Order: sequence, then structure tokens, then C-alpha cells
Amino acid sequence: QVQLVESGGGVVQAGGSLRLSCAASGRTFSNYVMGWFRQAPGKEREFVAAISRNGGSTYYANSVKGRFTISRDNAKNTFYLQMNSLKPEDTGVYSCAAGGFYSGSYVRFASDYEYTYWGQGTQVTVSS
Repeated sequence: QVQLVESGGGVVQAGGSLRLSCAASGRTFSNYVMGWFRQAPGKEREFVAAISRNGGSTYYANSVKGRFTISRDNAKNTFYLQMNSLKPEDTGVYSCAAGGFYSGSYVRFASDYEYTYWGQGTQVTVSS
């Protein structure tokens, strides 16, 4: 079992920044691919970003590329999502997830069914 706890959500004006954190416990953190997904009201959950086990590869949805940065600190069992230049359409519940797969294409990293463990989510609201 892996337990994931997100933090760092909040309300911010458009153009502002937030940094989300996801703390993991339970198993060896570095054995997992980590991802961020979000869900806006009335919409399906969508992929935001993912990072490989050693942090050497990162993947981003086109909608956040160039504005968001995913990173991880395996020594602290924590990974992060730095969100800059936020837009109202970035509003939603952001959830972190851990997947036991090792590698694959962008499609694999972006597929929520590849992830086994999920946090409860943190609300991000961007006002215009």
C-alpha cells in the first residue's frame, strides 16, 4: 500500500502561482511513477503531468506545458507540481497518483488506469 497526501491548493488570481505537494508513505517511493491529474466540475478527470521513477523523464498535457513543472525528491518521499501563469480553466481538484509501471509512451504515463494509488485531492481555484 502507498498512502498519498496532497497539499498546497488554494485560491489564486489568474496569472498567479501555486505549488502542490504530494507526500507518500508506505512503500519505496522511488519504485513508482508519479502523476498529477485534475477534475473540473462536470468534467472527466484529465491528465496534467507525470514523472518517471528517477525523475529523468517528465510528461505534460499540452494545456499546461510551459507553465507547470513536475519534480520529485525521492529522499523526502515527496513530489511537486509548480504551477505558474495560472488560468481560470486550471480550476479543479488536483489529485496525485502512484503507478508501479516502469516505462512506456506518453499515452501510458497519461492514462489514469495505469496508476494504482491515489490521494484524496486538493482544490485549486483560479479567479479571473
